[in-house]
Amino acid sequence: MPWFVWLLAAGVLGAAEFFTLTLVFGLLAGAALVAAVVAGVGIGLLGQLVAFGVTAAVGLLIVRPVALRQMAKAPLTREGSDALIGKRAEVMQEVTATRGLIKISGEEWSARALDESLVIPVGALVDVMEIEGATAVVYPRELLP
Repeated sequence: MPWFVWLLAAGVLGAAEFFTLTLVFGLLAGAALVAAVVAGVGIGLLGQLVAFGVTAAVGLLIVRPVALRQMAKAPLTREGSDALIGKRAEVMQEVTATRGLIKISGEEWSARALDESLVIPVGALVDVMEIEGATAVVYPRELLP
């Protein structure tokens, strides 16, 4: 029955990981599963403890730092409206500090000028500098450095 105790410990550690999201308890739960398999094969308590300890050490010292580093990286692609930032657009209706209409990637968006003193004429090419709700904040391409 020692395999059942390890399996129970793995379940408890897995539940703790669910609530903490630290990767520590999850890796210890995995180590407990390895110890449960070792116990199920019939190896004694010392072998089970060694299997648990080695698996836990490998997980905490090697796997966890790599996983944390990968999770800290920013996604390579932007999604949703964030993907429109930096895109080129064409002015469909004159763009001022308060209103206008542009066409980005085949879609029409409400727009306003980044520089409040600018009035961007119809047909001008602009770059999307940011998105505020459903409004693109734009700046004329010819004025960019």
